[in-house]
Amino acid sequence: MAHKRDREATRAKLLECSRLRFARDGYDGTSVRDVAGDVGVDPALVFRYFGSKSGLFTEAMAGSSEPVILPDGPVEELPAKLMRQLVFEDWAEYAGEHPLIAMLRSAGHEDMKDRLRRQVCDGYLGVLSDLADGNEDKHLRTELFAAWLLGIGILRTAVGTPALADATEDDLRPHLAAVAEALFGREVPAHPPQTGSGSTAAPAD
Repeated sequence: MAHKRDREATRAKLLECSRLRFARDGYDGTSVRDVAGDVGVDPALVFRYFGSKSGLFTEAMAGSSEPVILPDGPVEELPAKLMRQLVFEDWAEYAGEHPLIAMLRSAGHEDMKDRLRRQVCDGYLGVLSDLADGNEDKHLRTELFAAWLLGIGILRTAVGTPALADATEDDLRPHLAAVAEALFGREVPAHPPQTGSGSTAAPAD
């Protein structure tokens, strides 16, 4: 039993350390030797437990492919809540970044583009597009807003541009409101009221 517990603990530690590595350095920037060194084991154990680097990556990042959980509340409040979730919340499990931003570092991996597309299209765009109802190009407007929001996350954490890295949520709120109103053609609150912590999964197509 002790051997089984040790094996499970080592396997769990390899997943934890590799998740941080993949989130911070991407798939190509992470080696099996790096992950094994973080845990203090022989690299051969990685291949024994996961079969390959790709197998390790798939299992370590499995949580990033789960259905997107969107904040509860009126759809008008979603842009501000998503900005907080994507840009300002600390996702320790993924080296501090939102899983979606972390996944972008490994977009060259064989199945990561499909994962990203499902996350963005099924998880975010479908709901956000309700804000653009009444516009003939509602889907383009929605994707432009999503690109703006994701771009903030990328420049702030992955690139570390100084102004965005130092910006607070209060600094960005008026710009969020202006961009959202320009694209969706309706007023969008920059600072939604505080509510409970409940969330709902985005509906699948």
